[in-house]
Amino acid sequence: MDKTWLTQYPAGVPAEIEADLYPSLVALLEESFRKYRDQKAYLFMRRAFTFGQIDDLSRAFAAYLQSSGLGVGDRVAVMMPNLPQYPVAVAGILRAGMVVVNVNPLYTPRELEHQLKDSGAKAIVIIENFASVLQQVIDAVPTKKVIVAAMGDMLGFLKGTLVNHVVRNVSKLVPAWRLPSSLRFNDALATGRNKPYTQPQVGPDDIAVLQYTGGTTGVSKGAVLLHRCLVANVLQSEAWYQPALKKIPPGEQVVTVCVLPLYHIFGFNTNMMLGMRMGGCNILIANPRDFSGVLKELSQQRFHSFPAVNTLFNALVNHPDFDKVDWSSLKISVAGGMAVQQATARLWLDKTGCPICEGYGLSETSPSVSCNPVDSTTYSGNIGLPMPSTELTLLDDDGHEVAPGTPGEIAIRGPQVMAGYWQRPDETAKVMTADGWFRTGDIGTVDERGYFRIVDRKKDMILVSGFNVYPNEVEDVITQMPGVLECAAVGVPDAKAGEAVKVVVVKKNPAVTEADVRAYCEANLTGYKRPKIVEFRTELPKSPVGKVLRRELRG
Repeated sequence: MDKTWLTQYPAGVPAEIEADLYPSLVALLEESFRKYRDQKAYLFMRRAFTFGQIDDLSRAFAAYLQSSGLGVGDRVAVMMPNLPQYPVAVAGILRAGMVVVNVNPLYTPRELEHQLKDSGAKAIVIIENFASVLQQVIDAVPTKKVIVAAMGDMLGFLKGTLVNHVVRNVSKLVPAWRLPSSLRFNDALATGRNKPYTQPQVGPDDIAVLQYTGGTTGVSKGAVLLHRCLVANVLQSEAWYQPALKKIPPGEQVVTVCVLPLYHIFGFNTNMMLGMRMGGCNILIANPRDFSGVLKELSQQRFHSFPAVNTLFNALVNHPDFDKVDWSSLKISVAGGMAVQQATARLWLDKTGCPICEGYGLSETSPSVSCNPVDSTTYSGNIGLPMPSTELTLLDDDGHEVAPGTPGEIAIRGPQVMAGYWQRPDETAKVMTADGWFRTGDIGTVDERGYFRIVDRKKDMILVSGFNVYPNEVEDVITQMPGVLECAAVGVPDAKAGEAVKVVVVKKNPAVTEADVRAYCEANLTGYKRPKIVEFRTELPKSPVGKVLRRELRG
């Protein structure tokens, strides 16, 4: 496929980025710590943290990790929402030469156990709100070093004590837990300050992050993201944003709203790492579902960049407090993770004057692959143009490029593409071609200008508010429920989330109720994976060879 899309690039966006500008994320971070030392890096509950403070704290955390018996290449899980402890922990892990394993803090014990076992994580940094979940699996996992953070750890003695009191005793958000060998986050930092830090040799081909994604077989797989993959994607995003960034008055620091969870690859690279590279400040929002709270926070801030998913844009723009926020400084609204709905895009543009630019990416691609130009003024309904140094093509089932105008499977080649799935060469072989193309499973088309559009999915994945839900995992859980004979899960259109999970259940025991199914799912599946619709049938539609015909269940 010729690179027609390059003719559509806005002025100032290069065709290629200098992918080897930094040998590692560590080099990128440390340059920013020096360059922007006195500037704000994060705002959390009105408290500012400078690049210099994050530098000192993460160095102390790295020294603690090195002194605790962990070595270069060891995996360290991080399980917390958007708190300042997150970037401190992540930068510390990377600076110690170790590998970050991002964990969704809302995971059930079953999901957490799988990820800790699969990654072989020797340590975990976890917020106390979810320590009771870890307690249930700690004896079954290789993770023996536990560092427990609290919401107010980094807010100073008075404010921190108050915040922790409210979280624990008023809001009752910390279930009782007991992890005898655990260490408090602030104690780990105190220990690290008194230990020597040795800078390891970290290169472009070393693993930086294991980013877990759903598996078509129901098993979550770790996408192996090397330092060079993540560095490249930061530089690609920075290059793509240039037309919008130029609209910010010279000398004014770029301020980004961080509502995307940092444990999700979109937030990890687009908020944390890109913010570091640009010397920007991220406004950390710990609970993006508290729409009133989000808008209250934003009403007291001036900000320029707002990356989010369609569901969040939609919820905020329709909220009664939306107009209490001054949106006049907003220069870039980037959407990813799921399709943007036209009504949301129209209303957002009408109310903020800043169009939503829809992009496309995956955990396996660090994540950004394509995006609409950030100087667009209208909603296009497509996923935009391939980003600098990125190639997209459309393939048939045999791996050959399809004829112009024909839908095909979107395949991606570029420096941001993962090295493979963690310890799963069989799964890697299914998606990576011999010449370096990653097959996405998404069916797309491309127009004569080089704009790509997704028209269908080859696999049965369900996309709920930007999170992948794999039917096999949901089915595997529900079929283990006493009284259930078999089950099928499908995605159905949903006005809020884009898609929702629908399960069709065949009972073995007639006494099983919808409430029973929902309670079982609540115990075993995190929120976005739980069915919105539960339907009972006497049998599932099947092909002559016995394969469940999911498409017949979508109606």
